[in-house]
Amino acid sequence: MARPDKAAAVAELTDQFRSSNAAVLTEYRGLTVAQLKQLRRSLGENAQYAVVKNTLTKIAANEAGINSLDDLFSGPTAVAFVTGDPVESAKGLRDFAKDNPNLIIKGGVLDGKALTADEIKKLADLESREVLLAKLAGAMKGKQSQAAALFQALPSKFVRTAEALRAKKAEQGGAE
Repeated sequence: MARPDKAAAVAELTDQFRSSNAAVLTEYRGLTVAQLKQLRRSLGENAQYAVVKNTLTKIAANEAGINSLDDLFSGPTAVAFVTGDPVESAKGLRDFAKDNPNLIIKGGVLDGKALTADEIKKLADLESREVLLAKLAGAMKGKQSQAAALFQALPSKFVRTAEALRAKKAEQGGAE
């Protein structure tokens, strides 16, 4: 490969590292082309799975400011560049690896922080961003309902107390 081609490949990989929320390094030794195609589909729309050359990818990662992945560039390596929800892609990788033991998750990076393979699996155990936001919205709505009931209860309790006091004074006034 000519030098300009390598420079272009490094530049493209550097852009992918910079524009991604997360990147997950995997070893794909033993997977067929059909299995790799299935893996790409399982990652979701917001991830791109690329088989890469270790030396060029290591240079690109370092140029993007990611130095924590250097030890992971050994053997046949592919990178899942995630631009959307990293949980969805982590789930896709985890589930695919369960069915295909030839796929090995090596590690990765999420928002500039290095992740081990175990941390990526823990990330896959999280619920998706949409589910977490829905739960948060439900909890907030519940708290608002409680607050509204409390604010509504105060005036009605005041009215009942005032009515009971009026009735007691009227009873005392009539007894004299």
